[in-house]
Amino acid sequence: MTQEKWGQLCQKLLKTVGQNNYTTWIEPLEFQALEDGVAVFSVPTNFMGNYVSQNFSDLILYELNHSGEAVQRLAFRVAANSPVRPMRSATARPANNDMPSARVAEAADPMDALQAAPLDPRFTFDSFVVGKPNELAHAAARRVSEGGPVTFNPLVLYGGVGLGKTHLMHAIAWELKTRRPDLNVLYLSAEQFMYRFVQALRERRMMDFKHLFRSVDVLMVDDVQFIAGKDSTQEEFFHTFNALVDQNKQIIISADRAPGEIKDLEDRVKSRLQCGLVVDLHPTDYELRLGILQTKVQMYRANYPELVIADGVLEFLAHRISTNVRVLEGALTRLFAFASLVGREIDMELTQDCLADVLRASERKITVEEIQRKVSDYYNIRLSDIIGPKRLRSYARPRQVAMYLCKQLTSRSLPEIGRRFGGRDHTTVMHGVKRIEELKMVDGQIAEDVEMLRRALEA
Repeated sequence: MTQEKWGQLCQKLLKTVGQNNYTTWIEPLEFQALEDGVAVFSVPTNFMGNYVSQNFSDLILYELNHSGEAVQRLAFRVAANSPVRPMRSATARPANNDMPSARVAEAADPMDALQAAPLDPRFTFDSFVVGKPNELAHAAARRVSEGGPVTFNPLVLYGGVGLGKTHLMHAIAWELKTRRPDLNVLYLSAEQFMYRFVQALRERRMMDFKHLFRSVDVLMVDDVQFIAGKDSTQEEFFHTFNALVDQNKQIIISADRAPGEIKDLEDRVKSRLQCGLVVDLHPTDYELRLGILQTKVQMYRANYPELVIADGVLEFLAHRISTNVRVLEGALTRLFAFASLVGREIDMELTQDCLADVLRASERKITVEEIQRKVSDYYNIRLSDIIGPKRLRSYARPRQVAMYLCKQLTSRSLPEIGRRFGGRDHTTVMHGVKRIEELKMVDGQIAEDVEMLRRALEA
């Protein structure tokens, strides 16, 4: 591949990632060589190479392959004569192997964090697909993004990996930047908060640190679970939180679980986080996953109208890849890249060949026995009572819930499910499944029980 060709690809990348991201992350890349399917780029710092690898490698690979280059992966090498940029968060990070690399670069001037942070241009409210599992979180995020009077403080968004927390955080920041450019909005990861705190202690600049974090109008902290177990950081976070709340400043937090469930998080911090609006992003349902795929396809087709997807492929992916939206979107990206390389329609055969490893990893592994144990524990009854002949309501209803979940979450037939429930006839199972379906529509407690059990089993 020539430098001229790379320059042409850069223009496509500019349209996709936006001017800010392009200037910060793509433009500094210098194409060096294509060696055995590996595209080698020179970068000014290790931090930049790591960040581009984590956030833009799929997109760059797709563009390279679509242009006719057979590239399997990217490699980044720091130029020997490159001056090290002052991205301190990349070079002096506190040692903790459990921490992910920061998704947001530290601003050269911390008071200008919103402008300097490379917010992902794809993560806006317009591109966020709303469904029943995330509609409350979306509505709450929309409300705080208006920049009006604080109605709930803090807003805590929590949920598992790949459910849209970071997307909503970025969307809020983008919207505030558009609606209220006068506001001082600071968006960073909990890891960056901790790093800045440690750095301020080391450099004896705690007053500067306190002024920075207590003079913002909106403080947004992503993945707050990473300060758990860091006592000094938690203490400073607690005081910062109180100072901002006292000034009626908005705080927005994301975490991978509810504040009360974060291990080693101090009780006073948990209490503060729980005093606002705590919103769960539930695991995606089939309809939401399908909507996400359809939106993603529309984005691809705008640039590559020649690619064709056969009927049933998106439905197949939405059904089979059920736990993580990032995996789902990554699978679609791989499909488009592969189809463009081989010049084929994206049909079921190509999908299964191209995504064999992803589909194997996403296969359902929930068993009837696991469902029976989980339901008996949830309702505090013995496993023998779930399976046994007793017909008391206190046993019959949990038994029907377990049968319903077996039908929904396993591939077992009705007769086989019946045999696992004390040798019951398949018509008994059918009746139990139908009864729970009816009760879910009119009984909120049953609906909540089924949803909680489903989430626990799929976690």
